[in-house]
Amino acid sequence: MNKKIIEVDEVVIKFAGDSGDGMQLTGTQLSHTSALLGEDVSTFPDYPAEIRAPQGTVGGVSGFQLHFGKIVDTPGDYYDVLVAMNPAALKANRERVKDGGTIIVDIDSFTEKNIKKAEWTNEGIKTEILDNYNVIQAKISTFTKESLKDMGLSSKDMLRSKNMFALGIIYNLFDYPLKHTEEFFEKKFAKKPSIVEANKKVLRDGFNFAINIHAMPSYRIQPGEIVPGKYRNINGNQAAAWGLLAAAEKAGLELFLGSYPITPATEILQEVALRKDLGAKSFQAEDEIGGVVTSIGASFAGKLAATSTSGPGLALKSEAIGLAVITELPLVVVNVQRGGPSTGLPTKTEQSDLLQALYGRNGESPLPVIAASTPSNCFKYAFEAAKVALEHMTPVILLTDGFLANGSEPWKIPSMSDFPEIKPKFAEAKADGKYLPYERDENLVRTWAIPGMAGLEHRIGGLEKMDLTGNVSYVPENHEVMSHLRDDKVKKIADFYPEQEVEGSENADILLVGWGSTEGHLITAVRELEEEGVPVAHAHFNYINPLPKNTGEIFSKYKHILVCEINLGQFVGYLRGIYHEYDFLQYNKIQGLPFTVLELKNKVKQILEK
Repeated sequence: MNKKIIEVDEVVIKFAGDSGDGMQLTGTQLSHTSALLGEDVSTFPDYPAEIRAPQGTVGGVSGFQLHFGKIVDTPGDYYDVLVAMNPAALKANRERVKDGGTIIVDIDSFTEKNIKKAEWTNEGIKTEILDNYNVIQAKISTFTKESLKDMGLSSKDMLRSKNMFALGIIYNLFDYPLKHTEEFFEKKFAKKPSIVEANKKVLRDGFNFAINIHAMPSYRIQPGEIVPGKYRNINGNQAAAWGLLAAAEKAGLELFLGSYPITPATEILQEVALRKDLGAKSFQAEDEIGGVVTSIGASFAGKLAATSTSGPGLALKSEAIGLAVITELPLVVVNVQRGGPSTGLPTKTEQSDLLQALYGRNGESPLPVIAASTPSNCFKYAFEAAKVALEHMTPVILLTDGFLANGSEPWKIPSMSDFPEIKPKFAEAKADGKYLPYERDENLVRTWAIPGMAGLEHRIGGLEKMDLTGNVSYVPENHEVMSHLRDDKVKKIADFYPEQEVEGSENADILLVGWGSTEGHLITAVRELEEEGVPVAHAHFNYINPLPKNTGEIFSKYKHILVCEINLGQFVGYLRGIYHEYDFLQYNKIQGLPFTVLELKNKVKQILEK
């Protein structure tokens, strides 16, 4: 009996289980293999905030979703395949499985105790799952122990490899080779050959098990068109760290990152710490304030200085960021947004901090705000944030979020020659020895005097500066002058930004507007709507403050402007404050999850039908 072969352009798969079941590793290995085979890939890791969440409960489910195929811009809305390692994982994800989709379960875990932990029933599983999907009930735990019975491992150690049995099944499902994951084992556990062999054996046995399951379909994915080049899989945090490193190289400066670990931004600090070979210095401070003030000190000393954090940490850094504003020192603040307020949803995504980035400091404290929009372009916009900071002598906030930070996609490794030079605004001593630290060029940018250089002695600090001299000033009129100069300097940065682009139909009545990590879902929604004969346009903003100079001109062309964001309406409120003449509509979601393409399409159709 031959297996059913399904020819598809794309597939969405979700691995789900307890936090200790290795779902993140499993998903990562599949995404790496897909990328190496030339597929376009987008991933979405999803895990609980607790270090060890209550085992067997829906709240403790850890998952890894990936979407691969010819054209992929999102991790997908609904799953073709769900791998559920226990009842809680099945219950938490069942509503996202496509009609007729395949569900693979570790039936060994479906005990009365585990079903009760998931607050479910045997009857519920039968009516909701078994009657509606193609369910493969595999004894994954039993088969894993059987596979390793002669390896001299304890039962607990054997079960640590059950995720590899599940991965072997999936590799068979898509006719994927095992060699890339086997090479990972060899490198990861080079000093523990027994662990290498155990994982290889379980992976192969899972693959062979799937060969004999005739109820399991086989997928064949049509190859996509790949631009020639060298690729690697990258997530947003890695990309942001590497973008800062690239900027330091282009500026001829050492990178200093002073930070405090915080979910979901910690990996930026870890990545920079690995790059001592590139002259980077990292400092894990005792708290968020220590992280940012050490970076300001490094900036004063002539380094490319950065700090990384998430929403609660940005709040703690706000006073020191104001210090960087008034001293006009270059600083990059990478804020990886998460759900709030307070501790909120530490492992869930949200576009939660736009207003904090724009206004969350005391006094008139303007600074540029830039937002990345895909995991890979976190590299580009981290580089851009550093360039703006160094060439315009200002702190810059770069916004990413948990969706970008943890998600990954193939990235064509660029050549450093593709990136522009960065020219820091270093001061030079004058023959008369008179240095004016707040003398400005045509773009209102002051120069950067490194301590210890003769002829460049000056005062600096948090008190208001006298125009030109930088001396402490309490003159009311001077404060107003300096406030306008700092604000106008930021506004003039728009002269250096590219014009905002619009994609989609030229005769559309509706413009979808987004910023940051919603880009992939909006692009996909526009593409599918146009395929259905619904003309739609899309403008996605990466430069938030200042906005691109042609923004108002774009808005004037459309009957409807729909602003979509993962919050209660922060960007749309910002736009309403600037462009009073336009009637902005809004669509918001605040569940710790990204949009689905379907809900975006439905909202567009609803507006156009009125």
